[in-house]
Amino acid sequence: MSQGDVTTPDDFENENESSYKPPPEKTIEEILQADQDDESLRKYKETLLGQAQTGPIIVEHDNPKKVIVKKLVLVVPDRPEISLDLSGDLSQLKKETFVIKEGVSYRIRIEFIVQREIVHGLKYVQKTNKMGIPVDKMTHMVGSYAPKQEIQSYTTPPEDAPTGLLARGSYTVHSLFTDDDKNEHLKWEWTFEIKKDWKD
Repeated sequence: MSQGDVTTPDDFENENESSYKPPPEKTIEEILQADQDDESLRKYKETLLGQAQTGPIIVEHDNPKKVIVKKLVLVVPDRPEISLDLSGDLSQLKKETFVIKEGVSYRIRIEFIVQREIVHGLKYVQKTNKMGIPVDKMTHMVGSYAPKQEIQSYTTPPEDAPTGLLARGSYTVHSLFTDDDKNEHLKWEWTFEIKKDWKD
């Protein structure tokens, strides 16, 4: 776990404040119609858009969102994956605590659906605190995604859990899935506990 900026745990407002200005949103139809005479660009767009070229991709018809975050998965080498269902009552997540052995390398995988339109510059932001004190902050650039029928995913680079007596204990994590257009796709809170061993 790397040391990050000290901020209030639930203060995500500054995540979208930068000098970078994303390009204006375009629909899939607008993208397909542009530069039709450029063969290489046309082929690139076909590869990028995939299934979405043939018509709107809508996976959950009763959900108007473009990005539907489904699951957070803790990935540790040689251990069974542990997941949190993000499609239900998010207030219940704090009752499910991940246990992580101190010093192990782990990754977090976010599984999500993209439907209706392309999403640009997805970001996963995670702020961690222990006993109300901010101890870590990570911002991962997830990328741009075209709609697909299948679940898509992003896995963070490996992080090492802290070690030692002071590192052990419970941590609260505030997570945000956002994008370049400042859309808040999902914000949730979850917990994990650093222990000396898996069975402590």
